[in-house]
Amino acid sequence: MTYFTRFSKKATLAAAGLALAIAPTLAHAEDRVSAVHAFPDFLVYTKTFLAMVDDINERGKGIVQIDVRGGPEAIGMFQQPAAVRDGVVDMVHTPGSFYGANVPEIDAMVASRVTPMEARANGGAALMDQAHQDRFGVKHMMWIDGGVKFHIYMNSEPKFDENGVLDLTGVKLRDNPIYHAFFEAMNATTSSMPSTEVYAALEKGVVDAAAWTEIGIPQLKWNEFLKYRVDPTFYSTDIGVIFNLDAWNDLSPESQALLQEVMIEWEAKSYNDRRAEVEADAKVLADGGMTFVSHSEEAGAAYQTMADDAAWARMYERIDGGGAGAETYNALRKHYLGE
Repeated sequence: MTYFTRFSKKATLAAAGLALAIAPTLAHAEDRVSAVHAFPDFLVYTKTFLAMVDDINERGKGIVQIDVRGGPEAIGMFQQPAAVRDGVVDMVHTPGSFYGANVPEIDAMVASRVTPMEARANGGAALMDQAHQDRFGVKHMMWIDGGVKFHIYMNSEPKFDENGVLDLTGVKLRDNPIYHAFFEAMNATTSSMPSTEVYAALEKGVVDAAAWTEIGIPQLKWNEFLKYRVDPTFYSTDIGVIFNLDAWNDLSPESQALLQEVMIEWEAKSYNDRRAEVEADAKVLADGGMTFVSHSEEAGAAYQTMADDAAWARMYERIDGGGAGAETYNALRKHYLGE
């Protein structure tokens, strides 16, 4: 054996040993995920998301870490869904209705009568995830802070039609994609704007009413102008976490498993945590002088049905529920309405 052969053999063995030594390090390199959130830091929904991120980062040391780049000040709230689709960021915490024109199936969550946990158990969550992947190139990871309902809040006493249902004729109402179809059915004059602009719009009289969830009005300080709450509630929050599909597929299996595990835990945790806050915020509003105005039982049922029908009709039209999309439409009704 020549010196060159012996040297080459030693060099090959050394290189192989070095490769084996560094392979575990490379295999377990920590994944980094960039994220933004739709709402300001002080809102409960953002606080939930940030607390979940802290939980992931604590449990994911050496596996995966999430770097939060900010909220609507970093990327406009209505531009965030496209940003995650296009890979500008990996992950976004946002209401599904902000991109509902792209994934119309999200309306099933809006008009849902099941909890996030029930939707996951009965296959609804998997169906929603597949729709997101097929239509928008993102993975729908979770339904966070689910089950919180909406009210319409007004600065003047609400009026009702001959059937006892709220009539918004002449009312200047802050709009949002989640409830636009419903407001149209009640003849409202709508003005679409981010939640961050509503306080100034109320102050200047640009709008004199707004819909929002059962929690958050005191934090937003809209109750400085809005003095009436219309009961009953309608719809459900559709806030989720979506993940760029290519970025998701680039994660290690360990990172994917940890993210899925923690987010599923937080679906249930956030749902349960919000229950107490609904009562607490209602007390703050009542103590501050807000008047809660109720429909009659019959009119209230008609009001809620009008809301639900508007959401399902919008989705039916967008996905061709009477034709090519009939199977999906019927499956979503089954999973999210319990039909």
